[in-house]
Amino acid sequence: MQENKYAIFSECGQPQDKLQVMTGPVTEPQKGEVMVRMLAAPINPADVNFVQGVYGLKPVFPDSRAGLEGYGVVEESAAPGLVSGDRVIMLRGIGSWSRFLTAPADSFLKVADEVDPFQAAMLKVNPLTALRMLEGFVDLKPGDWVVQNASNSGVGRCLIQIAKQMGVKTINFVRRPDDLRDELTTLGADLVVGEDEQDVVKKTLELTGGVRPLLASNAVGGESALRLMDMLAPGGTMATFGAMSKKSIKVPNGFLIFKGICLKGLWVTQWLKSSPREEIEAAYARLAGWMASGELSQAVDSVYALDDIREAAAKAQEEFRNGKIILDLGK
Repeated sequence: MQENKYAIFSECGQPQDKLQVMTGPVTEPQKGEVMVRMLAAPINPADVNFVQGVYGLKPVFPDSRAGLEGYGVVEESAAPGLVSGDRVIMLRGIGSWSRFLTAPADSFLKVADEVDPFQAAMLKVNPLTALRMLEGFVDLKPGDWVVQNASNSGVGRCLIQIAKQMGVKTINFVRRPDDLRDELTTLGADLVVGEDEQDVVKKTLELTGGVRPLLASNAVGGESALRLMDMLAPGGTMATFGAMSKKSIKVPNGFLIFKGICLKGLWVTQWLKSSPREEIEAAYARLAGWMASGELSQAVDSVYALDDIREAAAKAQEEFRNGKIILDLGK
C-alpha cells in the first residue's frame, strides 16, 4: 500500500510553529470519490490565516489538514467524469498540502495538460479573484479605468494581466513604485503610482486626464482604502477581498452621500459554493486558456518540499518576495 504524507496542525497559531508533517496510509476512493496524487500547491495568505484561526473557514481539531489550493493527477477514480491520468485542480475543501488526497469528485476540476503544473497549482484563488473583481461588480468597457492597491500581490498581478485582455486600463498603487514600475508595466499596467506620495490622488488624476475609475479593488483597508474611494468616479464601486493592513475601512460620510459610492465584498470561496458548475467551469476554462498561452502567469519566488513546510510558511509571510511560495509535493 502506498504511504501518504500530509501537513496538519492541532491548534491555531503561526504556521511556522504549529504545522507538522505526518505519514499514514492512502485512503482508497469510495463511490463518487477520486484519489489524486498532488503535484504542487502554493502557500496563500488565506492558508496562513486558516492556520492562525482567523479565516472564514475554521479548522476542525484535533488534527486539521492544511492547504486550500493545489494541482495534481487522478490516480484512481470511483466516479464518472474523471479517469486515471486526468489533471485536476482542487476546487473546494481543505488538505491540498498532501501527497495523496481522496475526496468527492466534485471537489476537483479538470484542467488542460498544457498548463504548467506550478501555474495550475495557483489557478484556483488569485486568477479567479481577479476575474470576478473585474466582471462581478461593474460592467466595464474597453478604455474604462480600474484602480487597485497591493498591485504587486498575486491577485494584483493577475488583475493587471486580465484587464489588459479586456482592454481595461489599470491604476496600480504600490509602496515601492521605483522597484516595481518596470515589472508591472511589462505585465500590462497603465499607471504604477506610489500610494504614499503627497497629493497622490490629485497627481494620478492628472495622469488620467481627469478620468476617474469606475471600480476599485481593495486588498488592504485602512488609509489605503480611503485613497481608493477618493479616486472613484461618482457612483463607483469599491470591492474588498483582503485586509492586509489589518485596519478597518472608515468611510467619510460625503463619499456615500455626495459621491454615492457602493461598497462590496468578494470571497471567491463563497462564489464557488453558490455559483452553477457550468459558470465555474467556464471561468476556469478562460483562465486556464490564458495560462496555457502565456498571457496570464504568476511569479514563483521559491519552491519547497513538504518536509520543509515550516520554513516555507515563514518565507511565505515575508513582506518582500518575488512571487509565490510553492510546495513541490512530489519531493
